[in-house]
Amino acid sequence: MAALEQFQANRHDHSDRTSTARLSRWRLWLSVPIATLAIGGSLTGIFVDRIYAHETTEWAGEAVGQDITNLMVFPALLAFAYAAAKGSLKAQLAWTGTLIYSAYTYAIYAFDVQFGPLFLLYVAVFGLSVWALGASVASTDPARVKERFAAPHLVGFAAYLLIVVSGAFALLWLGEDIPAMIDGSASDALVKSGLPTNPVHVLDLSLFLPACMLAGLLLRRGRAWGYYLAPVLLTAMAAIGTGIVVLMVVLDARGEDASMVLAAVIGGLVVVLTVTAWRFLQGIAPGNAGS
Repeated sequence: MAALEQFQANRHDHSDRTSTARLSRWRLWLSVPIATLAIGGSLTGIFVDRIYAHETTEWAGEAVGQDITNLMVFPALLAFAYAAAKGSLKAQLAWTGTLIYSAYTYAIYAFDVQFGPLFLLYVAVFGLSVWALGASVASTDPARVKERFAAPHLVGFAAYLLIVVSGAFALLWLGEDIPAMIDGSASDALVKSGLPTNPVHVLDLSLFLPACMLAGLLLRRGRAWGYYLAPVLLTAMAAIGTGIVVLMVVLDARGEDASMVLAAVIGGLVVVLTVTAWRFLQGIAPGNAGS
């Protein structure tokens, strides 16, 4: 009986490793078109004026700032994908965080940049990112992430950081949107961007910030999904925050209205998020998600 149980356990373990290997190879190859298209599109947006010629000066400046950020994030996505394909659970979690950044960013490009020569590229990166994100979540066992975590002293700080930052940004966006709704007029940010609604507020208030809040609460309660979501969303927060800082610097350089004090504050927050994500990932023992 014991021999039979051991045989079945070994068979399941071999099946898990084989499945993970297949997913890892698929993950790596899917990351290549995502990063290649994103980097190519961003270089085009930076150097070809007509890409954002129909946007307001404010929105065009923000788009260029996001393009510059993409040139930093997507090479990192490739590096994480390669390490994940080698079996690193830490890299898979970081890769998943950068995929959230990619899906988030390219949802904005696809829906809120005027139709032009890069439209299908935006759609492709957005779609590939969402499918890759789903595959990453499906191929990871949150319980095993928790089992491998060996730095309990980080849990409280990471949980409260997720809760506080997501709550603060939700209040910030609501403080801008609710008065404008009551007055029946567009906010200053919408007037400057020329958009019907703010895509960042839509994505943040409906999906991203609630997910970060939930991750913090689950982590604080010791739930497995909290241990999985915390490093993923901290990584995504750091990448998205970097984009905010860069686009504010670009706007200031172009003579648009941008607060460098606010950019410095968000930059400091990005440093905290990055260090916390890195330390959390370092607290996970080596291994892959399927073993």
